[in-house]
Amino acid sequence: MTHETIEEFRKKRNEALELIQARTDMKPEYMLILGTGLGQLAEEMEIHTEIPYDEIPHFPVSTVESHAGKLLFGILGGKEIVAMQGRFHYYEGYTMQQIAFPVRVLRALGVATLFVSNACGGMNPNYSRGEVMLIRDHINLLGDNPLIGPNDEQLGPRFPDMSEPYTERLMDIAQTVALDEAIPMHQGVYAAVSGPMLETKAEYRYLRLIGADVVGMSTVPEVISAVHMGMEVLGISVITDECFPDALQPVKMEEILEAAGMAEPKMTRVIIRVLEKL
Repeated sequence: MTHETIEEFRKKRNEALELIQARTDMKPEYMLILGTGLGQLAEEMEIHTEIPYDEIPHFPVSTVESHAGKLLFGILGGKEIVAMQGRFHYYEGYTMQQIAFPVRVLRALGVATLFVSNACGGMNPNYSRGEVMLIRDHINLLGDNPLIGPNDEQLGPRFPDMSEPYTERLMDIAQTVALDEAIPMHQGVYAAVSGPMLETKAEYRYLRLIGADVVGMSTVPEVISAVHMGMEVLGISVITDECFPDALQPVKMEEILEAAGMAEPKMTRVIIRVLEKL
């Protein structure tokens, strides 16, 4: 597998950046990635500019039905933000570099903080469908990551430290907000797997054994690239199904989206209040 050169990457990034800058004067400091069934947060935004992904040079396009595929610039919680309504997954056939590309481009625009959300399966027996979890840490089981290949020193170091991928200060604010708003919010470890199939009973047992509380198919590539570039990160998972091996039921996509809809107002409230406090 050949990796693009640093020059190729910079050219693509700059072309994408030029189109975005031609469409909006906004220079948001905060970026939000909206996961499966979590696009409704966009309705809380005061949207100034919408740019469909397919109009941005070199941007991948969402192929998952629950992902809208638009970059939204506007105001949320009194702050200028850019939101990705729909993200990209490894199982769609994208490379890790393609998945990380929007974060790379928006960092070049001036974004310093990444808020990332996802839908996931809850494996911790204390978690229930429709609840939310603050991501304290993650386990990358995707078998790949966006830093493989040539390292662009302008972006970040060859060997970035990952001892605190999710920013302690932001987690503290989110916990305080959840308490103030009386929103039950777990804290735990997110395991990223490639998908697109859901896990077997034996796989769920294995994931619990190695310390994961929830499992999903996204988030980690974007977080790795954000940390590489020195960004602060806050991650929130929405638990859409219960993955307990001894009582495992087949899951339908409609049920996952329904559970995401139940949890979304809680996640939205936390993110808006965190933005207000920053």
